[in-house]
Amino acid sequence: MTIDTLTERGVEPMDDEEISQFLTSQGFGVLGLDAGTVPYILPMSFGYDGDERLYFTYVVDEDSQKERLSAEVDKAAFLVYEATAPFQWESVTLTGTIEYLTPDRWDEFQAVKSNTWRPEALQEAEADATVRVYEYHIESREGYKHAGLPEGFKESE
Repeated sequence: MTIDTLTERGVEPMDDEEISQFLTSQGFGVLGLDAGTVPYILPMSFGYDGDERLYFTYVVDEDSQKERLSAEVDKAAFLVYEATAPFQWESVTLTGTIEYLTPDRWDEFQAVKSNTWRPEALQEAEADATVRVYEYHIESREGYKHAGLPEGFKESE
């Protein structure tokens, strides 16, 4: 199915402002890293700087696959979506680079930490684990939304 087919059914592209507002209102997405034949994907909470960067916290051990892959990849993909009903959803796909943020630069992350959603289990684990912060530089973004019933669609009575 092409995007033209979807736009005929009420799906609309999001402009840069809508994408930025959406990323600001969210705090959770899916990170995709190249792992060879099969992508390595994992759910990630994030903070957004309102412009061109996301920040991730990794809880790691000495053999962390996400940490190793993050250091090796040239590009990474990130998907943020919200689907509240079949005809009410938004989706933003980002591509960019990811790099370790040294502790002397953590103040950049602290500035956006307030909109970072993190599961309680990860917050508790951070007290006893090694935590690393990664910065994701957004190079391209694409967003779509479906905000209502398609033309000609009739609700059942």
